[in-house]
Amino acid sequence: MNRLLIVDGHAYAYRAFHAIRHLRGPGGQPTNAIYGFVKMLEKMRATLDAAHAMVVWDGGLSTERMAMLPEYKSQRPEMPSDLRPQLDAIGEYLAAAGVASYCGGQVEADDYIGCLARQAAAAGWNVVIASSDKDFMQLVSSQIGLWNPNDKTGAIWSREQVLAKAGVEPEQVADWLALMGDAVDNIPGVPGVGAKTAAELLKQFGSATTLFERLSEVKSQKLRTALERSADVVRRNLKLVRLATVACEFEPEQLAIKPANRERLRELYGRWGFKGMIESLLQEPSERQAELI
Repeated sequence: MNRLLIVDGHAYAYRAFHAIRHLRGPGGQPTNAIYGFVKMLEKMRATLDAAHAMVVWDGGLSTERMAMLPEYKSQRPEMPSDLRPQLDAIGEYLAAAGVASYCGGQVEADDYIGCLARQAAAAGWNVVIASSDKDFMQLVSSQIGLWNPNDKTGAIWSREQVLAKAGVEPEQVADWLALMGDAVDNIPGVPGVGAKTAAELLKQFGSATTLFERLSEVKSQKLRTALERSADVVRRNLKLVRLATVACEFEPEQLAIKPANRERLRELYGRWGFKGMIESLLQEPSERQAELI
């Protein structure tokens, strides 16, 4: 089965930036995020054996979500000044490496990734999403898996891993997030309802909609009252946490990893001071893969 690798661009750029410190190029420019991103992407490509890939970047916050909750993601700090210029450099690397990338105005990466993954799966493809974002657990199916960099086992997450992590099925993840909220996105949930309680409620009722239809069956008076008072919040949250429908087209020929422009890569690696990467360009592909694995 054909496999498509979709990478959460900003998530990996931030991860690389914080994992490697004080790395600078010959001109004194910061290069830590570039170096880490290149290394991580090379390892993913070698390990997952994907002939098709796309790196998706955030193009801004959804206007619909902002209208529903003005505080949406408002607590997030500004991008570090040393990281911002490195994003353009990573874009240069991707173009030279033959890997497709996408950034749409006011389109959150999560939504575009969700759209692309679903279309590819519907076309019979196997999809791996590389990200630690728990929102993507709602996409997991027999054809869509997650490559979580925080999971040291290196497993591609399926239903089993989602159930172990959240205590709910992939199709219940949006309801789970709506009930407990999501601090990462500054979405408040039902007071007193955490991950475990939300999972227990969904195990009993199946969905948030059914839960509110049968609210009288919740045994705890305190919990029932909290749910009653938060009914509108949960309904709003469902709209916030579900991956939105955006414009995207699954075009395999546009996502095929093309032969790298080796001269351009050598130029870029020289600019950034990546001597080891320049040397790797002279090796046979089999030798480079052996080093990565």
